[in-house]
Amino acid sequence: MSVDIKSLAASLGVSSSTVSRALNGYTDINEQTRERIVQRAKELNYRPNMGARRLAKGRADAVGLVYPLDTDYLGNPKFLTMIAAFSDRLETAGVDLLLAAARAQTELLTYDRLVRGRRVDGVLVANTLVNDPRIDFLLRAGVPFLGYGRSGARTDFPWFDFDNELGERMAVEQLVALGHRRIAYVHAPLEFNFAALRHVGYMAGMQAAGLAVDPAIVKVGSMDRRSGYAAAQKLLQLPQRPTAILVDNNIGGVGVIRALLNAGIELGHDISVVVDGGVPEDTLLNDVDVACVLQPTSADSGVTMAEMLLQLIDGTQPLAQAHVLAQPRFVPGRSMGPAPSAAQGGGHA
Repeated sequence: MSVDIKSLAASLGVSSSTVSRALNGYTDINEQTRERIVQRAKELNYRPNMGARRLAKGRADAVGLVYPLDTDYLGNPKFLTMIAAFSDRLETAGVDLLLAAARAQTELLTYDRLVRGRRVDGVLVANTLVNDPRIDFLLRAGVPFLGYGRSGARTDFPWFDFDNELGERMAVEQLVALGHRRIAYVHAPLEFNFAALRHVGYMAGMQAAGLAVDPAIVKVGSMDRRSGYAAAQKLLQLPQRPTAILVDNNIGGVGVIRALLNAGIELGHDISVVVDGGVPEDTLLNDVDVACVLQPTSADSGVTMAEMLLQLIDGTQPLAQAHVLAQPRFVPGRSMGPAPSAAQGGGHA
């Protein structure tokens, strides 16, 4: 049986307003106090009176996320982990996550319906583009929103992102240090901001090492296993194969690795592989120790973004940090080894 906010406050020896502010993500509440209130609310099965709350606040108590059906978000375990943590944090504030699906050509219409119909109080924009019309629309509409990624050189909106350029430079540096000179790159379409930045990092890393980039070993794919598999097959068909492959996304990386294994390639010996984001745990490749660029955990990122968006929706004070750039780290693995020498057939398997 659930209790009301007065009973919850009384059981904790605090005021109802303190309970309300703690559960709604206000930053003026001590974190230890917030955790104590959240825990007690769970123990007593506290649920806010949503009808009264919405009338009093003039809000929908919902955050929107438009899922583009033309991408593969829901096939990416890291994205799902992030969304789960994001949603869990919203729930502690009594806010729902509203997931809407749309095709690319009707995506802006979906945003318009969500905003004009006041179905949401804020929006999370995932997989931002270099030139992103969604951001233009939301800025004009004046609705609180957070970009899960930057957009080109813009700085006029709040975002949470990873230092994608640095991550690829780190990977190239690690491979160069092992003697690799012919380093292939498999990447997502460069219209996505993360892919564009990672591509810049790869090119910068190669340039810093004094290495020319052969266009034949740079393959554009998508964020799915099939395109990664196809890209690796094309690389294996070259007269001079690369000695290493860097993949800019984890799902494409699964396809690349599977193609190499199916071709009898010994990872880390014949060809080295580095995957940005690592290999998802559900791919049946868990016995392959893959070298990777890792960002902060998806769950931590989801919580951080939820807290940022809740503060934006509250609007009582500006974000302490409107632009959060998380830093990567490089994790070695057995999929990476010294470059084969020319005598060993470095360009051939």
